[in-house]
Amino acid sequence: MKTPLVFLPGLLCDAQLWQPQVVGLGPSIEPWVADLMRDDTIAGMAKRALAEAPFPKFALAGLSMGGYVAQEIMRQAPERVERLALLDTQARPEAPEARERRLALMALAEKGEFMGVTDRLMPLLVHGSRLADAPLVELIKDMAKNVGKDAFLRQQRAIMDRPDSRESLWKIRCPTLVLCGEGDMLTPKDRHEEIAAAIRGSTLVVLPGCGHMSTLEKPLEVNRALSAWLTVGGQAG
Repeated sequence: MKTPLVFLPGLLCDAQLWQPQVVGLGPSIEPWVADLMRDDTIAGMAKRALAEAPFPKFALAGLSMGGYVAQEIMRQAPERVERLALLDTQARPEAPEARERRLALMALAEKGEFMGVTDRLMPLLVHGSRLADAPLVELIKDMAKNVGKDAFLRQQRAIMDRPDSRESLWKIRCPTLVLCGEGDMLTPKDRHEEIAAAIRGSTLVVLPGCGHMSTLEKPLEVNRALSAWLTVGGQAG
């Protein structure tokens, strides 16, 4: 029987972020990708995803901003989530320096240079070895274009005002995978070690030669970890 699996995209990302997983895990999952473009709070994104998800219970995977939403879903409706995967994310609230960077990018977008935002972010999004990977870079830019300026501004406001999730991690009891790229500059490895240490029985997977966009940078390795997580016990190696 296929596992219902809800995917939560990150900032400036659409369903293409998870396409390698939808295809690669196809025989074992019934996928649904949430739309996180319409709300300007993490709580609002979580509430909408829960209302629109076509399954009463499901496995849940979120990357970056999607990970923030996933943690909020675990507070709002933990009884609906049978297993949890947190990719390239963190549990901490916004740091002052990160807020300053976001405000600068929002100002850039508001003065008509929205597509310049992705160019500025690219060195933080992918591993340095992939910056010359034209198909990958173009895919990321295409997602940003699809999200658009208005949704980008909503998402940034939501991220900046997100709650501190560290206090509620210990309540998570379902099989949990915590995964990140070893070279993730936006949400470094230590943030994932912090999450894994707080969730009893969770599994931590760190992918060498990978940045923040793990699902696109290392799809086979991510699929291998998710496939193991989808089995009984959620063990991944």
